[in-house]
Amino acid sequence: MYHHRQMLALLISGPRVFAAAIAMAGALALAGCRSLPPSKPSSDWTPEEARGAQVYQQRCARCHYPTTTHPLNGPGLQALTKEKAMPSGAPPTDERLTQVILYGRQMMPATQLGDAQLSDLLAYLHTL
Repeated sequence: MYHHRQMLALLISGPRVFAAAIAMAGALALAGCRSLPPSKPSSDWTPEEARGAQVYQQRCARCHYPTTTHPLNGPGLQALTKEKAMPSGAPPTDERLTQVILYGRQMMPATQLGDAQLSDLLAYLHTL
């Protein structure tokens, strides 16, 4: 409601002020957006990455989008390993990812995986 009143006040004060406010809001929105590196094409996956994609579909996809940062039930994972920090603020090292996957964190439950499944999943996460 507060923002609605602000916009109404801008409209009343003149179209130039209103247009400037809209342009500023758009510029701020674009400044916050940044391009993420693309995911590795599935045609280029190694056998380990392909197996990891299967583990992901079975165990992770119901809560995490793989090709966007937008949340589903948990954060989207695009470029997760290419960022300086995960949504938690921790660096996205394989050790930290392993801890979160196997033991959970906050709302994310622990995920039971064998060593080979975990290795494959980590390889796949590096393709995102």
